[in-house]
Amino acid sequence: MEQLNVLQVFLAQAAPEAAAPVAPTPPDLSFWGSMLNAGWQEQLVMLILVGFSVVSWAIIAYKHRMLSRAYQESEEFLDTFWASKRLDDIYQKSEEFKASPVSQVYRAGFVELAKLKQKEKGASADDIQMGAIESVERSMRRAASKELTNLESLVAFLGTTGATTPFIGLLGTVIGIMSAFQKIGLDKSAGLETVAPGIGGALVATAFGLFAAIPAVIAYNYFLTRIKVLDAEMDHFAADFLNIIKTLFLGFISYPIRVHQIIFAIVIQFVL
Repeated sequence: MEQLNVLQVFLAQAAPEAAAPVAPTPPDLSFWGSMLNAGWQEQLVMLILVGFSVVSWAIIAYKHRMLSRAYQESEEFLDTFWASKRLDDIYQKSEEFKASPVSQVYRAGFVELAKLKQKEKGASADDIQMGAIESVERSMRRAASKELTNLESLVAFLGTTGATTPFIGLLGTVIGIMSAFQKIGLDKSAGLETVAPGIGGALVATAFGLFAAIPAVIAYNYFLTRIKVLDAEMDHFAADFLNIIKTLFLGFISYPIRVHQIIFAIVIQFVL
């Protein structure tokens, strides 16, 4: 009898627990949970943005290394240029600075100058003076334009990434919000468990767009600034070199001219 009473008490205590409804599992609202719970449209947008981000970071690493070498070798070449006494010696040493745009501008000018010196043997001095400076200047301008194009390569992609990826992320957000409203209409419920996953996935798409855009914009502006400095350095060197050529071979000076240009030209005249 006692055993029967104990069994009845146990069943009475267990019955309410068995009849109690199981609480629904709350949705995972973390970053990764929202990303995994997003629809396939939002996940496709995220995948596209990840591709933009990976390519952008690869370009950033490559251009940073490239511009750093260009800066370093340009400084070393300029030190070598003003320390040397012969143009042909500078030309040979310039082969060590292939990453320097300033060095490539000098090589183009020296090659054109060597051609003019060969022509000088069979032509009058007046004929040489007429086109010498223009030919050397054109050669150096073409070389500077080529080097500038090389320096600016791939940088435009960073600008494109910074301008477009926020809008691509916003597109994913709009798609996610529309999907969330459709789910509300189908489930006839606007509870947190219905709305939160869709809205969370939609906002993650915007976050992906910003993650891709912000580093690209910063790197784009940084690289453009450094490229402008190198471009100005090429222009200044070309002007200095042309003034030296005028002093050496044509007998006149184009102002303004720096003191070290005159000293360099006088030294080369004595050496040559």
